[in-house]
Amino acid sequence: MNFETVRDMIAAQLKADPAAITPETRLIEDLKADSANIMVMIMDLEDQFGITVEDDQIMKMKTVGDVVNYIAAVKG
Repeated sequence: MNFETVRDMIAAQLKADPAAITPETRLIEDLKADSANIMVMIMDLEDQFGITVEDDQIMKMKTVGDVVNYIAAVKG
């Protein structure tokens, strides 16, 4: 799992330019994701990486880097 994979998934879903997304890019403020976008993103990530994201963790994911770090921690 790497940053580029997660970045590309998020960019495709939010119709954003992958080149403009960094680990520091904020999901809501910078990419204009709303709660529906976030839920679809989480479901896609769960399917892609074979993980389950706990509801209390979703709200802690503020940046693309947070998402990458969470997946890395869960996947071990």
